[in-house]
Amino acid sequence: MGKTLFDKIWDAHVVSPVPGGMEVLYIDRHFIHEVTSPQAFDGLAERGLPVFRPGQTVATADHNVPTRDQHLPIREELSRFQVEKLTENCRKFGLELYGLGHPYQGIVHVIGPELGVTQPGMTIVCGDSHTSTHGAFGCIAFGIGTSQVEQVFATQCLLQSRPKRMRITVDGQLRPGVLSKDIILYIISRLTAGGGTGYFVEYAGSAIRSLSMEARMTICNMSIEMGARGGLIAPDQVTFDYLKGRKFSPQGADFDAATARWKTLFSDEDAVFDKEYNFDAADIEPMVTFGTNPGMGIKVTQSVPGAKPGENPATFGKALEYMGFESGESISGKKIQHVFIGSCTNSRIEDLRVVARFLKGKRKADHVTAMIVPGSQQVAAQAKEEGLAEIFQEAGFDFREPGCSACLGMNEDKIPQGEYCVSTSNRNFEGRQGPGARTILASPLTAAAAAVAGQVTDVRELMIA
Repeated sequence: MGKTLFDKIWDAHVVSPVPGGMEVLYIDRHFIHEVTSPQAFDGLAERGLPVFRPGQTVATADHNVPTRDQHLPIREELSRFQVEKLTENCRKFGLELYGLGHPYQGIVHVIGPELGVTQPGMTIVCGDSHTSTHGAFGCIAFGIGTSQVEQVFATQCLLQSRPKRMRITVDGQLRPGVLSKDIILYIISRLTAGGGTGYFVEYAGSAIRSLSMEARMTICNMSIEMGARGGLIAPDQVTFDYLKGRKFSPQGADFDAATARWKTLFSDEDAVFDKEYNFDAADIEPMVTFGTNPGMGIKVTQSVPGAKPGENPATFGKALEYMGFESGESISGKKIQHVFIGSCTNSRIEDLRVVARFLKGKRKADHVTAMIVPGSQQVAAQAKEEGLAEIFQEAGFDFREPGCSACLGMNEDKIPQGEYCVSTSNRNFEGRQGPGARTILASPLTAAAAAVAGQVTDVRELMIA
């Protein structure tokens, strides 16, 4: 029987099996940031241990950093402490740090791919659930907890149980106005926020293969939002072209040799998955969420539904109450106050280009506060060089400096209580963007359209106009 892509990579990284079914897994790349690393560093210091392989760890500051005046001291005390602690620990343990002011600083899941640190066939971990982003390159990439961060520091290995394998196939051609964010929100709405629990997901099909690397990263990024351990896509020519010439990619003859290896990374035709789903790309429309988990999503043309069979009506009602929605209410036309375009899901140069093309010659509604936060210093520089930043500013958007920003309420970019934000981030949990904030997840195009219309709207109507 053939092997899945997941099993090929996993088997190549098993150091040794452990009685009881677990395995010691070797880790190729370890990304860290300021939030989940301090306790792990403290653990090493208490035991007098060094970082075992410092060259395989890459650090950056992203979660707590301000997105304005990054040349000044951070105002929030806790944020300042965490960023300073990361700097101190990286210096102490000899780790590469792309901190504030560094040309490579940015969101950890943006800088890894754009620098060529992320490569096919690797095992990649980070103390961050959206590490699954890197799976777009044909990697086993997943988030880990603080104690596991310490394990990787000390041994470059992790003790893991092998998850089950799921394949999600999306075939066909996407409609105009539909982006990869709509694909993954559609999938999660069909499978629910727990539909992938216990699985590692491989995405396949003609619609997936037609996507750029940046679009593939968006899909893998949100695998965790349906409960999956992670997601991955088999590398192909799109992957190889993206990686060629990047800072830490193999160069010259080494790149050719690496590509030959990477071409072996695919699921065999007779590979068996524990579960499979198939979707038609033509059925996917611009998507938005209406509740307090990413599985509570609908097409923008639909009305807010009632609880599904088997869904707890009380929990469902609580989510609608928090969001200020009622079953049967049209989602389109809902007045909003904020738009956030950014996060490790949708802050890459391609996302910004899509938004700029739409916004050119348009302006946001006066009552909407709209911000665009690039995912890295390199993205920010490229956006300025291409004239995108100027388009954003002419449209009334605030073009910020790189960071996680309003994806989560850990920095200065919070959404006020009770107000609505159409966001390109990955989570719409209660209080995720600030205490009492109401988050509507959407694609960059749908978010930009909401800013212009001042309300949730079908971007296709504005594209036609």
